[in-house]
Amino acid sequence: MWNKIQQVWKIKDIRNKILFVVAMLVVFRIIAHIPIPGVNLENLRNFLAGNQILGLLDIFSGGTMKNFSIVMLGVGPYITASIIFQLLTMIVPSLEELSKEGESGQQKINMYTRLLTVPLAFLQSFAMIRLLNSSSRLPVLTDLDTFRLIATMATITAGTMFLMWIGELITEKKVGNGISLLIFAGIVSALPGSIRNALINYNPSDFYTFVLFGILAILTVVGVVFINEGQRNIPVNYAKQVRGNRMYGGNSTHLPLRVNMSGVIPIIFAVSLATFPPLIAQFFARADTAWVANGAVNIINLFQNQLFYGALYFLLVFGFTYFYTAVIFHPQKIAENLQKQGGFIPGIRPGNETEKYLGQTMSRINLTGALFLGLIAIMPLFLQYFMGTQNLAIGGTSLLIVVSVAIETAKQIDAQVTMHAYDQI
Repeated sequence: MWNKIQQVWKIKDIRNKILFVVAMLVVFRIIAHIPIPGVNLENLRNFLAGNQILGLLDIFSGGTMKNFSIVMLGVGPYITASIIFQLLTMIVPSLEELSKEGESGQQKINMYTRLLTVPLAFLQSFAMIRLLNSSSRLPVLTDLDTFRLIATMATITAGTMFLMWIGELITEKKVGNGISLLIFAGIVSALPGSIRNALINYNPSDFYTFVLFGILAILTVVGVVFINEGQRNIPVNYAKQVRGNRMYGGNSTHLPLRVNMSGVIPIIFAVSLATFPPLIAQFFARADTAWVANGAVNIINLFQNQLFYGALYFLLVFGFTYFYTAVIFHPQKIAENLQKQGGFIPGIRPGNETEKYLGQTMSRINLTGALFLGLIAIMPLFLQYFMGTQNLAIGGTSLLIVVSVAIETAKQIDAQVTMHAYDQI
């Protein structure tokens, strides 16, 4: 490993790219600690400490929410916009045609995604400000008139767009996905604080609980690497073609089907849906109408129940894994392309039989990936419920994202090293 690191460091071009990425991540962490003027940070942190759902969102944002920083929304609105356009591409014919135009079409879709990010960030900032001010007993933002509200929303929106720009600059360096690395940096930055709090609140009676969490972390890392790298290779043969006195084709290859084809997208979907009902209920918890307020409080208490929340979380992750795989994996198109190129799967007829075979095979493989993602997501909650500790609340999901991003970044850097070696030949 150290030889690989030294090899990367000796290549000036790759070294400069990595240093640029590190500098951008440092900028992100600096602006994450710049609060919006007029915010009572003590009231905000007390409110987040007593709210499990908002505390969860704060961890995902890298602590930007508890500081009420100018980038408090993180890259959440951009991710939401990207997911919306990914789904619309499969539904709207014009967008589907645009996605088939290659790089130019993808650039247009990226432009539409950026444009959609602006109103989404503006609306989310308004909802978050109203939620924090209406739900907490002590106001987070004082003297919040219309002008200041609009100025605060514009500032938060600008912060989100700035992070999106940083993410795209990082992506252009081809040493990792910029948005993923920003999420990675946010999660990793919260690790020292979590360790410090765990040590401060350490009780000798919790020793075995910490050991269990340590074992869980190791198993999670091993499992993520194993599942992310796992794939089923479907053999594909190409028919021989005779043209004149020459024979073409006749070679054999394979079609890789990844176990975890959907990545961490199901986790993002599940967290968004699982946190949506209690977030909405927060608005009505102090309603003047008694039955509305009681209903909102009951919803909040229901989602605070870790057994219910864990079961719902697992089902959402499991379901969205199948859903998103169905969105991005198209057996019909693969079967058509194989048939056009003269390829076939041994023992399977080209056309409909190949499509059916690929669909059934992917469904069986996807079962493993869906169960894995679901178990990783709820395992820390499961331990919390039975061990009675609130430490490492989303350790499984955090480790899943961190390890997945680290693997993808390492692959891209390795590809850069390989390309440099070919250029030197």
